[in-house]
Amino acid sequence: MNSGKMNPERMKAGKMSKYTLLIACVLTLGAAGCAGDYPYRDARKDLFIPTNYKAADALIASAKSLPKVPNDAPILVAALVNIDTLNQSSSLGRIISEQIQARLSQMNYTVVELKLRGEVFTRKPQGELMLSREISEITAAHNAQSVVVGTYAVGSQFIYVNLKVVGNENLVLGAYDYTLPKTANTKALLNDQ
Repeated sequence: MNSGKMNPERMKAGKMSKYTLLIACVLTLGAAGCAGDYPYRDARKDLFIPTNYKAADALIASAKSLPKVPNDAPILVAALVNIDTLNQSSSLGRIISEQIQARLSQMNYTVVELKLRGEVFTRKPQGELMLSREISEITAAHNAQSVVVGTYAVGSQFIYVNLKVVGNENLVLGAYDYTLPKTANTKALLNDQ
């Protein structure tokens, strides 16, 4: 019969479940607080921008082994295009060219912003595309020493990127090849044409 006294084992189990519940709540709230910073930590670990910056560094280093690429003469940077469809770019090709521009500017090169110029061959939303026959005309019109052009090819696991610095007379002054992993982010940039 129940005489109003609690069973000691039941009291012990009740205390344990309260402690277990308290610990579970603290852990849940702590994890939820950390979750807000998770995408930023992922973004800081992403190697996409540093990889493109290293490619710009290597491209300029390869060009300096040939005719000198002076810092004060303007450089144009065209949107990278799909190697299978040379008149087509994507968000991937456009963002790589933007990052190459940024890196060249950080290296104290004079970079002409093509999006502000109406006379460059532009296909919206493709970006600034240049055909080889146009390079001489465009570099002369902007008093530029060279143009950075590039292509990309999409494989099953990687995206293969080729960059070239092309001089006024369509001479390749330097080149650099590199790969990017085919991730959810790069696939999204490729599909957003």
